[in-house]
Order: sequence, then structure tokens, then C-alpha cells
Amino acid sequence: MKLRFFTAASVCVLMLVSLTDAQARDLPRTKPEREGFSSERLARIDAYMQQAVSDGVMVGGQGLIARNGKVIYNQTWGMRDRERQLPMTTDTIHRIYSMSKPITGVALMTLFEEGKFLLDEPVAKYIPELANLQVALSTAEGGITATSDGTRSSSEGAGDTTLEGKTRQPGHQPTIREIMNHTAGFTYGVFGNTEVDKQYRAAQLLTEHPSLLDFVQKLGRIPLQYEPGTRWHYSVGVDVQGRLVEVLSGQKFSDFLNTRLFAPLEMKDTAFTVPVEKQERFAQLYAPKGTPGSSNAWLANVQSNELEVANDFANRNYRPGATFESGGGGLVSTAEDYLRFCQMMLNGGELDGRRYLSPHTVALMSRNTLKDVRMDRPGVGFGLDFAVVEDAGAAGDSGSDGEYNWGGAAGTRFWIDPKENIVGVFMVQSLPHRTTLASKFKVLTYQSLESSAL
Repeated sequence: MKLRFFTAASVCVLMLVSLTDAQARDLPRTKPEREGFSSERLARIDAYMQQAVSDGVMVGGQGLIARNGKVIYNQTWGMRDRERQLPMTTDTIHRIYSMSKPITGVALMTLFEEGKFLLDEPVAKYIPELANLQVALSTAEGGITATSDGTRSSSEGAGDTTLEGKTRQPGHQPTIREIMNHTAGFTYGVFGNTEVDKQYRAAQLLTEHPSLLDFVQKLGRIPLQYEPGTRWHYSVGVDVQGRLVEVLSGQKFSDFLNTRLFAPLEMKDTAFTVPVEKQERFAQLYAPKGTPGSSNAWLANVQSNELEVANDFANRNYRPGATFESGGGGLVSTAEDYLRFCQMMLNGGELDGRRYLSPHTVALMSRNTLKDVRMDRPGVGFGLDFAVVEDAGAAGDSGSDGEYNWGGAAGTRFWIDPKENIVGVFMVQSLPHRTTLASKFKVLTYQSLESSAL
């Protein structure tokens, strides 16, 4: 009887421990005041965003704020699908576009920690398809000004047309550090109309590919827009990182992400495609009225604030069976999934007792790596797949020195503030995005913070 009682008690204890572990996987919720926020002032966020919905500036969105590892705010506004009258919910799946980039960077840096590569090695050492890249004279010597942070379209010109078709050898071939901080000389092909941009569009670099190998093969036949290491210019360099992960790990990129990050972090809704059983939770994508339904959308001068359902062209890579795994912009996620990723970074590379990166590697990724190159945003530098705020005063933005962040083309944004121990995640779905909603969400977050570490 004693043995039987002891066994039953042991089972109860084990069940209790298992339940505690399961509960620990979700970041705890708490009242804002317990973490230094004012509930009354947080209500300003709801009022502002509800007004944006009423004005038609936003169809639907979500904001999430955590401090000290606890969620103090998680609200939704409007609809995830206006035409079907489906409300925005906290488990809505969003296209995060360039918020895919930090995830890809973390995946690559796990291999860095295994001694697979060094940051200043040439990319071509591991991806021979990118060996012997040339530089286009029309842009390298044509006086083109670098684009902005890439979350909005650029008015960049066409360069010196008298030099089109002419190339030269670069001073050095792009390095891994340069593809991680956007100084490699690549471009995107959709934010400008240079000779190189046109070649990107002609090669359909941002459309469906059978593999990342096919992508780098096409990229390797197009000249660089700039001399490596001389300009910060937003580019497809992070898609190259996805291929680098495959080469270094011997795994398909999505398999590596699932095994090393998504499954252990329990980012259960983060992936390159949305399975049929989750389609109901997938937010509709909207666009300013009159936006072309192609990669030329970024070049169109659309002034309308009225949002309509985006052309189905934008959904082609998210359907089951799509094969292009774009580390630069192809993932979908939920706000809560992305919060778990951010909290892991804020914790110095650890979450729920599991370590993903060393604190030193997190520090390396979140400090400015641009050397003598500068972005066109005062007070802001760039680390490894993250923008880094060096001087919040010069940046003119709410937040702290040392914050690191990025956004996505559909208006999504996140930031990680180590000084205040805050993570913010904002989700919205319109492309190309023409609002300042994410910036306003951040301002409204910090105005509600009453207990500051500053």
C-alpha cells in the first residue's frame, strides 16, 4: 500500500511539474501598473487605432507590449478580413515581410557559433555561384544616393545612362558581414529604377523560384549596384543568407528554421506558407486603391488613402506548394510568435531555459557594424540584420539608445529595448504601406511608461 501510495504521489508531482512547464512556455500576462505602465495612458493606443480604422487608414491591426518578460498589453482593432467580416484576433497570421530578416540572421549566427564561417570571409567561399561579381559603372560611378530604410519606396533615379552596360571588378567580393548589414552592393529591384534594378526585375528575382540555389544562380549573373562596403543599401542580401544556411548546415532552409528555432521556441504559426487548416486565420492583404498588382507596385505614384483588397499576385508565395523560401521577406507569423523570438533576444539568447545564442553573439548582432558607412537616418546604425539606435535624440524617436528593431513592407514593426526591458510588436497588412501607424504605436507605448530606467 505504501509503495502504491508513493507511486501515485510521484505521478501527481510529475503531472504538476509538467503542467508548470507547459504554462511557462507562454509569457505571463500582468497588469500594466505592475511593470511601470499606466492603463489609463495605454488606452490612448486603442482610441488612436480605432480612429484609424474608422477613417479607413487601417482595416485591422494588433499591438503587443511586454516588459520584464511579461505581457502588459495585447489588443486588436478592426478586421482581419473586411469583406468576409472576420475580426482581427490575437492569433491572426500576418505576412511579416522584412521582419523575416532578423530571424534569418539569428539562424545564420547559430552556425557562426559552431565555427562554420567568419564574418569577413567572402560569400563566394561558400556560394560559388556568387564568385566574380562585377560592379555596374552606371550606379557605382553614377552618383546615385542610397535608399532609405527599405520599409518605404524610394525615388532613386536611373543613374548615369551613358555608362549602362559597362562593368568593372570590385575592390573585393562581398563578405558575409556585408550581406548582413546591407553594404554588399546588392539591391532589391523594386525600390528604384536603375540599370541594375531593371535587371533584377527582368530576372524575376523576387518571384517564385524552385530553390534558393536557383535564386543565387540568377543573382550571380547580375552586376552589383555599388562597390561592396561603400554604401548602406537595402537589398536581397538576406535571401543570400538563407542559401548560406543551407550550404553550411546541409539542410533545406525551412527545415533548419523549424528544427533550430521555430519548434523549440514554439513559434507554431511561423512558416513560409500557410497550410489549408490555418487559412481562416490568415489576414487579408490590402493596398491603396489603384496599386498595380505586380512588382512594379513600389514604383507607382499612388496617392489614394482608400484601401482595397490587394491583387492576388501578392499571395502567390504563401500558398502550400510554393518553393521560394525568402529569408529576406517570405515568412508569416503571429504577434505572439514574434514576441517569443524578440524575448529570446532580449534575454541574451535564451528563453524558457533553452539557449539559442550566446549573449556575446546577441551583442554583436545588435551593435552598429557599419564602420565608416552611414545610413540616411540620423542617430541610427545597422548591426547584423537589425537596425540599431545609437542616439535616440538624434533619431527623434521614442525609445532608448541601444534599441534594435526592424519592420516589414506591409507596415509591421518590432523593437527590442534592453534599457527599459521592453519588446513591442505591431501588426498591420497593407502593401505598399503609406502610414505612420507603427511609429505612432511606439510613441503611444512610451508615453504610457511611468517607471523608466533612464
